Amino acid sequence: MSYRERNKGKGEEKEYENSTTRGLDSKSVSHNNGSIEEELLTIDENLLIDPKLLFIGSKIGEGAHGRVYEGRYRDQIVAIKVLHRGGTLEERVALENRFAREVNMMSRVHHENLVKFIGACKDPLMVIVTEMLPGLSLRKYLTTIRPKQLDPYVAIKFALDIARAMDWLHANGIIHRDLKPDNLLLTENQKSVKLADFGLAREESVTEMMTAETGTYRWMAPELYSTVTLCQGEKKHYNNKVDVYSFGIVLWELLTNRMPFEGMSNLQAAYAAAFKQERPNLPDDISPDLAFIIQSCWVEDPNMRPSFSQIIRLLNEFHFTLQQPSPSMPLEPENEPEAITSNGTITDFSTRNKVKFSFIRHLFSSKRTKS
Repeated sequence: MSYRERNKGKGEEKEYENSTTRGLDSKSVSHNNGSIEEELLTIDENLLIDPKLLFIGSKIGEGAHGRVYEGRYRDQIVAIKVLHRGGTLEERVALENRFAREVNMMSRVHHENLVKFIGACKDPLMVIVTEMLPGLSLRKYLTTIRPKQLDPYVAIKFALDIARAMDWLHANGIIHRDLKPDNLLLTENQKSVKLADFGLAREESVTEMMTAETGTYRWMAPELYSTVTLCQGEKKHYNNKVDVYSFGIVLWELLTNRMPFEGMSNLQAAYAAAFKQERPNLPDDISPDLAFIIQSCWVEDPNMRPSFSQIIRLLNEFHFTLQQPSPSMPLEPENEPEAITSNGTITDFSTRNKVKFSFIRHLFSSKRTKS
């Protein structure tokens, strides 16, 4: 179904033949009282595609800020994210700026573990077009095989894919701010993971206090929402270590295939993490080296969390100690083995890596002694 067909009879009769030559206008928005609101961000015209060549199919996902459809652009099967426009002028400006920011960031970062950006449209709808990954989201996949666990080799391979994508974003000055299994997509062969959805991403130089989103508390760093008593509009500064915290939760989930903060509501999970410094329980049989990586990621002080380049080195060293699953063992949920345990051969990390995070080990040792 084309844009014109889909919107027929719904008040969406605006002509859009010239949309490929328009970005978001760079102008300020005035209200009746003469006050000037934030300036609309612009989109490079080269990033805009012809909506007449875009056809929308069935819905495959929905979030707080839009819906995702399977569709076609020219002769390519694609994923089409249609964003909400807002009901008031203020909402419209804010959502158009979010849209422009997401498009600009996605268009300038290219990595094998990031979903490929194809193009965008502003009229008649705000649309972002990306490659279509026929695999499930990591969230759906883990739910499908639960209570079984991923093979340790596969779990660490997925973790490395995620860490490499995040390392590339951070190297380009981008904080994702919404790293969670719902935004991680499996490739068709289910052997790799790609990061998607830049809707909440920000450039590191312009971070601000974020309104917490329902359903993301379990993966969000406490410093993003622990200042709920701040006056509305007051800025809160943080750095890219908020993504490292989220990665620690995702890594725990990859290894346990359990929901973080089980038995708690989203608000209870937020309160437990921010004000009681609680974290998901580590399994008794987890490798001490993996436990160390996870705990290093979700330590309370952001400055004490490792960078993703350090995480990649640690995970690589551990990954080399694991035995690769047999090629005859597919990752299809119905063919998963009945019992998967973390029984791979474990070797000690190098002295260099142990010394690098010795202060974090000391911190957790002190916390256990106090408790």
